[in-house]
Amino acid sequence: MTQTTTGQPRAAVLGGGVMGEALVSALLTAGWDMDDVAVTERSAIRANELSTRYGVRSADPNPKAVRSAGLVLISVKPQVVPEVLAEIAGALAPGALVVSVAAGVPLAVYERALPEGTPVVRVMPNTPALVGKGASAIAPGRHATDEHLALVERALAATGLVVRVQEKELDAVTAISGSGPAYAFYLIDAMAEAGVLLGLTRDLATRLAVATVEGSAALAAQTGDHPVVLRERVSSPGGTTVAGVAELDAHGVRAGVVAAARAAHDRSRELGEAARARD
Repeated sequence: MTQTTTGQPRAAVLGGGVMGEALVSALLTAGWDMDDVAVTERSAIRANELSTRYGVRSADPNPKAVRSAGLVLISVKPQVVPEVLAEIAGALAPGALVVSVAAGVPLAVYERALPEGTPVVRVMPNTPALVGKGASAIAPGRHATDEHLALVERALAATGLVVRVQEKELDAVTAISGSGPAYAFYLIDAMAEAGVLLGLTRDLATRLAVATVEGSAALAAQTGDHPVVLRERVSSPGGTTVAGVAELDAHGVRAGVVAAARAAHDRSRELGEAARARD
């Protein structure tokens, strides 16, 4: 890989959307020098915004951006991936690692489009990565080594939790952590709505709901205790929490969450199959 004075490979982030910006920020936080990070973006306004905000290069076309990069992160819409791969296949530096955060595009699509032997790692991130509280799963392609995975872990360290999985597990990861923030926001909204119904102002109810979910997650992470154990610590016999949880069970909330995850899992699999069919 093309190394810099910091010992890190030069990096190119293809796609300057929300997740692309998160990747640029993560790289700089992880120790990459701004001069060694390039980001490409079709919108000139957005490219200038990223360059001004982070001090990285943003005017290069995709082939030029990847030519000297040892780490190439693809953060474009899934349907644009084949076009981007066709652009960069002949320009990749020897040994460059390609990392994809494009949802639903299988590793095989990348490995067929890029030069034989190109190491590819697929990442399933989630939106809390934008504030350093994300959960990302990384899956290696046929030519990716432990060294490549370690590099991706360093690059993503500032986004939050990073775990290694096999590609076959990514549909389940998508259902839990990928789509999971939406479930959490759904719960926050429901709790806030309940607070309004019970007489609180919407602002106060929302702040209480957000802080409660945030604090509960932090407690679970810090203690490592099973969620059932933590729930029981809040539940006094015959008390308010027991009454509330009984209503959640009566309304099938647990079953609804499981059904939502199953639906997200199945849809993720369908999108992957569609991507293979387009390839």
